[in-house]
Amino acid sequence: MSRQVIEFFKKYDYSFLLSMLFIFVIGVLNLYSATHAHSSAHMQGLYKSQIVWFVIANIVAISVSLFSPKSLFKLSYLVYVLNVILLVLVLILGKKGMGAQRWLVIGPFRLQPSELMKVSLALALAKYYSGKFPERQMGLKDLIIPFMITFVPTILIVLQPDLGTGLLLVLIFLVISFYKRLRWKTIGVIAIIGILSGSLMYKFGLKSYQKRRILTFINPQADARGSGYNVIQSQIAIGSGRFTGKGFTNSSQASLNYLPENHTDFVFSIFNEEHGFVGSLILISLYIALFMRFIWLSSCVNHFYDSILAIGLMSIFFWHTFINMCMVMGLSPVVGLPLPLMSYGGSSLLTFGICIGIATSLSNSRNIF
Repeated sequence: MSRQVIEFFKKYDYSFLLSMLFIFVIGVLNLYSATHAHSSAHMQGLYKSQIVWFVIANIVAISVSLFSPKSLFKLSYLVYVLNVILLVLVLILGKKGMGAQRWLVIGPFRLQPSELMKVSLALALAKYYSGKFPERQMGLKDLIIPFMITFVPTILIVLQPDLGTGLLLVLIFLVISFYKRLRWKTIGVIAIIGILSGSLMYKFGLKSYQKRRILTFINPQADARGSGYNVIQSQIAIGSGRFTGKGFTNSSQASLNYLPENHTDFVFSIFNEEHGFVGSLILISLYIALFMRFIWLSSCVNHFYDSILAIGLMSIFFWHTFINMCMVMGLSPVVGLPLPLMSYGGSSLLTFGICIGIATSLSNSRNIF
């Protein structure tokens, strides 16, 4: 038995867990730097809570990695349905905070089901697409059911309201659908529908503060002390870092508390200020290496379900990273998406831990399962 265990861990793919560890170490040091000078003792101790959540996320990741892809395939729809039920419970029983109702409070723990829904959606879409003519290009009719699978949780999340996560679910759906292969005509129709629905959403669906975010993105100086304040301060932090940065714990934007939410949405701004272009290039390179590992995985797994799921997991990491970095640089509206493994948040860490665990399971299936 011990020999089998040794053989198991010899063939075990540690690359995803190590990537997670490298980025997290940078993230928790950055979180300490961003909060150590804060007047609140609670804020000063956030990095300790982050370490606890990371340990939990790693335990979950390793546990999930022990499931075979065949087991994940069987559980995909069940996990999706349970997550939808949690989203409904959030709207009924959820705890409100900062103008939104996004959390279920279970004793001392706060769970954000919308975070977990990203993984649940990738699982459900991978299972659906893997059984629908893998070699055939899809038309618009073929997208009706997967669109509905995406639409139900998206609406529940937008009602919280959490437009950023709702948008992310749609992007995950689009990436997986494109990977499954769409006809060019279908791509054109999707583009037209996207433009029209976006226009209608802006005119009739968005709240006033959400519209202000878009206008602020276009011209943050128009309301420099109001809705444009965070973006302007973020750009100041990034610009002041220059080539090599000001050094660890030397962020003036953090220590003087000029940049709100510098432990969540705007952690990349503080990192830029302290480590400059060089440090940011290293961090971005780590993310790109992780993305490429997911893409490599999608090309060498044993089953089409595994391949689609690997791309779905990659899209979760990619869109979080891309949108957050664009957001803090003023290249996209502020939508409140965390930077993977860098931003403070237990539910977020748990979600990315599950993604890493599933990816490891898919990779292990080539040699172990």
